[in-house]
Amino acid sequence: MGALSGLRVLDLSRVLAGPWCAQTLADLGAEVVKVERTGMGDDTRAWGPPWRSTPSGVEQDSAYFLSANRNKKSVAVDFSRPEGAALVRDMATRCDVLIENFKVGSLARYGLSHEDLAPLNPGLVYCSITGFGQQGPYAQRAGYDFLIQGMGGLMSITGVPDGLPGAGPQKVGVALTDLLTGMYAATGILAAVMESRATGQGQHLDVALLDVQIASLANQAMNYLVGGKAPGRLGNAHPNIVPYQDFRTRDGYMILAVGNDLQFKRFCQACGQAQWADDARFATNPARIAHRDDLVALIAGAIARHDTAYWIETLEAAGVPCGPINTIAQAFADAQVVHRQAQVSIASAEKGDVPSVANPIRLSRTPVEYRHAPPGLGQDTRQVLGELLAMTPAEIDRLIEQRVVACS
Repeated sequence: MGALSGLRVLDLSRVLAGPWCAQTLADLGAEVVKVERTGMGDDTRAWGPPWRSTPSGVEQDSAYFLSANRNKKSVAVDFSRPEGAALVRDMATRCDVLIENFKVGSLARYGLSHEDLAPLNPGLVYCSITGFGQQGPYAQRAGYDFLIQGMGGLMSITGVPDGLPGAGPQKVGVALTDLLTGMYAATGILAAVMESRATGQGQHLDVALLDVQIASLANQAMNYLVGGKAPGRLGNAHPNIVPYQDFRTRDGYMILAVGNDLQFKRFCQACGQAQWADDARFATNPARIAHRDDLVALIAGAIARHDTAYWIETLEAAGVPCGPINTIAQAFADAQVVHRQAQVSIASAEKGDVPSVANPIRLSRTPVEYRHAPPGLGQDTRQVLGELLAMTPAEIDRLIEQRVVACS
C-alpha cells in the first residue's frame, strides 16, 4: 500500500509536465487513470526512435513515452464527441484529482473545465498546467520547454561566455522546466488534497511553466534582485563560488567543487601549491571571486599535469569535493548509482521486462512500487469503464462500435 493509496487521479495531460506529475503521484500509490485520444494517444507515443520492442519483436513503445507513464491505466476516449465528454465528466466525479495541460479555455468546449466540474464534485482538486498561466497577455500562447528556458532567463546563464570558442546560450540537455513544473504541480496537488479532505472543498491549481522557470532561477534570480546586475553565462563556473567548475586533466576532464575556505586550503595542499591558500588574492571566497581569472589559470596549469583518475583519488583522500564528467552510460555503471538501484525493471505479461529509471523518493515504510509498466493505448478501457462507471460489457461494446472509446 503506497503512501497515496486511496487517492484517485484522472490524468488528461500529455507530453511531459503533466504526465511527470501524474507518474509521481502514481509511484507514491495513487490510482492514476490516463485519458488518451483514440487512435493516437499521448503525443509522445510517436516520439521515437528509439523504440522498445515487445518479446515478439514488434516495435511498440517510444522511450519518451515510457519515461513518464508507468503505474497508470490507459483509457482511450474521444471526448470531442458528447458521449465521450460525458464519460470523462462521469469519471471526474469519482476522482479526487484531475490534471490537464490543454490551452486555456479548451476544455470548456466539452464541459470539462474547472467551472463545469466543480459543482459536480465539490472536493475535486483540478490542476491546470500551461505555458503561461490562466491569465495575462500570453495566456493563450502554447508553451514549450525550450521556449520557456529561453524566455525565463535560464539560457542566458547557460553556455560558454561570449568571446570564447563555442560561445552562446544553451538549453539544458533535458526538458528541465517541464520536469520542475511536474514536481511543483505534484506538490501543489498534495497540499490542495490535504485541505480538501479537511474542508470538503476542492480548488483550481494554476501552474505555469514560465512561473516555474522564473522561480527556479533561485540564487541567480536573487543575484540580480539584490545586486542589480543580470548574471551572464559562465560556462561550467559558479557565479558565487570559486573554484567551482570543470578543468581539463591530462586525459580528459574533471569537476572541482570547492565550497569553502577550508576545502580550498586542502585542495592547495593536495596539489602541491599550499602557498595559494595564504595569498591574499585567494585566501577567502570573495577574494577568489574578485581574482577568478588569475586563480583559474593557475589551477588549470596544475590539473593538466595528471590524469583524471589521479586527481579523483588524490582529492577525495584530502576531503576535496570532485568528480568525473560521466556519460549517461557511465553514470548508470557508477558504483553508487548501482548500489542505489537507479535502474529498475517492471514485469509485464504483454511487454516482457520493461526498463525504467527509479523514482528518487525513498520512503522507509511505504516505498515506491513499480506496479505496472506504461500501458498500451486503451489497455484498461474496459476495466475502468466497468469498475469505475459500473458499465456493462454490452454498453462498453456499443461505445467501441460507435468509436467513442477504444481498447487494445
